[in-house]
Amino acid sequence: MAGLFSLEGKTALVTGARTGIGQAIAVGLAEAGADIILLGHQNNMQETEQMIESLGKKYKSVIVDLGNITELPTKCDELIAEIGHVDILVNNAGIIRREPAIDHSLSNWQAVIDTNLNSVFIISQKFAKSMIEKGAGKIINIASLLSFQGGITVPGYAASKHGVTGLTKALANEWASKGIQINAIAPGYIETNNTEALRADEERNKSILGRIPAASWGTPSDLVGAAVFLASPASNYVNGHVLVVDGGWMAR
Repeated sequence: MAGLFSLEGKTALVTGARTGIGQAIAVGLAEAGADIILLGHQNNMQETEQMIESLGKKYKSVIVDLGNITELPTKCDELIAEIGHVDILVNNAGIIRREPAIDHSLSNWQAVIDTNLNSVFIISQKFAKSMIEKGAGKIINIASLLSFQGGITVPGYAASKHGVTGLTKALANEWASKGIQINAIAPGYIETNNTEALRADEERNKSILGRIPAASWGTPSDLVGAAVFLASPASNYVNGHVLVVDGGWMAR
């Protein structure tokens, strides 16, 4: 049974792994046996690197600006030429811009859509080519509760995360028969940098906690089990699914 969840001999690429959910997933995949490629837009992955190294797994950090979609296809080609095939791709990197819809600037909208959605399509398309050639691969996209709801003051983020779930299903329709499983994880309210403003707002924080049946915010480590499952042979017949990890929020 343990072999169903083993990632020994696999290589996983995780975007946005400096901290929070991305860091927890990268370290969790390493604990399950995978070597890890960390992709970020700055040279600031040292903490994650040390955590992976302590597990005795290999890692490589690469700097790519996911928000620059004009150059991203070429950057992906260069990266693939350098590192070769990856077995697991985790599209975790994302940004959020909080601004009322009536005042929401086009620049904020475009930055969020480019980083959260357009880059996911480009990277998935590029790395899926070798997965299709080998007849196997795992792609895990990080969605959100705002893949199902509209939120407040985050129209770009909500639109991008709705797009991530649609893209997950669209890619599964085309690539499932090629041996690739494409799924998404939709985290609930998790204690990360992106949610710091919400937790600092006493009224919003109380409102959020009041709806979560588990009565607490989640932590990045709460996403690790779901990620290992979707990256492992245990999920070989799971495709186009959005796995919600939210303490029960969506059940209310």
